Amino acid sequence: MRLRIPTAAWGIVKEVARHLLRRPVVGLVAVARDPSGRIVLIKRGDTGEWCLPGGTLEWGETLQAMLPRELMEEAGVELLEPGVLLGVVSQPERDPRFHAVTVVVSAKVSDVKRAPMNSLEILEVKAFRDDELPSPLSHGLTDVLQKALSGKLGWE
Repeated sequence: MRLRIPTAAWGIVKEVARHLLRRPVVGLVAVARDPSGRIVLIKRGDTGEWCLPGGTLEWGETLQAMLPRELMEEAGVELLEPGVLLGVVSQPERDPRFHAVTVVVSAKVSDVKRAPMNSLEILEVKAFRDDELPSPLSHGLTDVLQKALSGKLGWE
């Protein structure tokens, strides 16, 4: 007999397990530029603030496989070309949900092709020119984006 857990319930189980196990969670965010050179951001449902698209690594998944999946799920964009490593952030207090170790990469992406998969998690997707980027970004990512745009590889 195979146990079947609804997708929404599975997400809750994974979040609870992260807190109980008290281990850092590996994630990835992308400084994703559309064909016009604008940076694609998502508006989060939990904070109401803009954020870089990304997420957490699934069991058995590589970061390279995760990047196109998260870009499509969260921002509705297709990965055209993976970029370079821009940094790694690990401050425990940066993400209020858990201790996240987040890899920051650049990416070239398509224009938005569809709506985000979870309309409760992601309220809106928009591309911004560098001179019109909103601030602050959710989950402490304002300084992460600023460092990435400065061209300085950073890690903490």
